Amino acid sequence: MPLQQVNKRYTFADYLTWPENERWEVINGVPQMQSAPTWQHQAISRELLTQFNNYLKDNPCQVFASPFDLRLPETNEKDEETTFIVQPDIIVVCDKEGLKGTGYYGTPTLVIEITSPSTARSDKVWKFNKYEKVGVQEYWIVEPDGKFISVYTLLPDNRYGRPETYTESDMIKVSVFSDFTVDLKPIFETI
Repeated sequence: MPLQQVNKRYTFADYLTWPENERWEVINGVPQMQSAPTWQHQAISRELLTQFNNYLKDNPCQVFASPFDLRLPETNEKDEETTFIVQPDIIVVCDKEGLKGTGYYGTPTLVIEITSPSTARSDKVWKFNKYEKVGVQEYWIVEPDGKFISVYTLLPDNRYGRPETYTESDMIKVSVFSDFTVDLKPIFETI
């Protein structure tokens, strides 16, 4: 990637010109290089993805894992103009019209982020605020070190309420799918 220009807001069009072997996110027009996740992160991701994929087999919704370009547009912003491009660890999409090229343009139904020391701030502040603003119905923040998950659900006033917090021996009833429960024991026993 060329050196960043001061005061330039980078877009998805810019992002598509960067080397494919590098992992980037663009938060409000500012590029953020991503490092490779730990094996514990990947083990948690694999187990969550497996449970969601098994549940969604006969469902019109689909689950995807990173790398997957989620573009969250501002009002009337075209895909190539988007300045908020992230790589959620797991994403559930129920509106297939937004699936394009390397990911999804629009608002997904559910997003899961697995934190690390280098991503915690982004996951808990910038992404949290953006996911809430665009109307992601359910947002999970997974904390591998403490072996717990905070689940935020969008309320009728389009704000996230207080999180429901679950530990390694709990079951999470997924609010966007009333008949789906995630068992946390196999997720955390792998690490």
